[in-house]
Amino acid sequence: MIKADLTPNEYDEFCKFLEQHCGIVLGGSKQYLVRSRLTPLLSEHNCESLAQLVKKAMLTSERTLRSTVIDAMTTNETLWFRDQYPFDILTSRLLPEFEKLGRPLKIWSSASSSGQEPYSIAMTCLEYKEKNPGALKFGFDILGTDISDSMLAHCKKGEYDKLALSRGLSAERLKKYFKPSNDNCYMVNDNVKRHVKFRSFNLLDTFNTMGHFDIIFCRNVLIYFSPTLKKQIFSNFSKVLNPNGYLMLGASESVNNLTNDFKMTRCPSGIVYQKE
Repeated sequence: MIKADLTPNEYDEFCKFLEQHCGIVLGGSKQYLVRSRLTPLLSEHNCESLAQLVKKAMLTSERTLRSTVIDAMTTNETLWFRDQYPFDILTSRLLPEFEKLGRPLKIWSSASSSGQEPYSIAMTCLEYKEKNPGALKFGFDILGTDISDSMLAHCKKGEYDKLALSRGLSAERLKKYFKPSNDNCYMVNDNVKRHVKFRSFNLLDTFNTMGHFDIIFCRNVLIYFSPTLKKQIFSNFSKVLNPNGYLMLGASESVNNLTNDFKMTRCPSGIVYQKE
């Protein structure tokens, strides 16, 4: 019989492991989440208990299993044009500021999950260019990063079923930016895909290889991180943002009491943070 619970000590050790490797702070009452996310992995990895699986994942030699466990514990659910206000701010405030840029606009979606955010950003930029001839003359490049290898593979393929497409995507945009593919799914069109690249990245790693950006989206991710890690990540975001660049956080997130590198800018539809 499979033992699908961790002892309090085993749970505490796993929480420390998870925070160290991906920044997520589970807290003391998420046993149910660990159980629901990891139990399906037991038979696949020949483990008879959750404790055995977790112990194996924490071994230095078990990199593949470690990646699989972290992948399973990462929240991957997202929507097209999620919350809408960030895309309104992008259209009404940010893109007008950068539309005369003498080089490609650089945007980073720092937790791209299954790809909806970076592709939604690309569609927003394409629509802005369409309505403002001559704007963004040198184009735009979007980088989507995520810690999950399976999500990155999904992003790169750019194929979504009808259920995923029904969550936030209008019929007009479906017709304009997608083409039918196999098994009742749709593929993102090449004119959108060519603006978006994906790569693996952990927000706890060094940012030295990231290059520089004009706009960074990091929404609904840092709510799972400790204040210490948030400070570190905000500092790193500031270093890779170009002068006067912008940081877009989730609606419930803020830089208050964590950094002095950004100033809050209020827009009619919401808030964005500009590098000081």
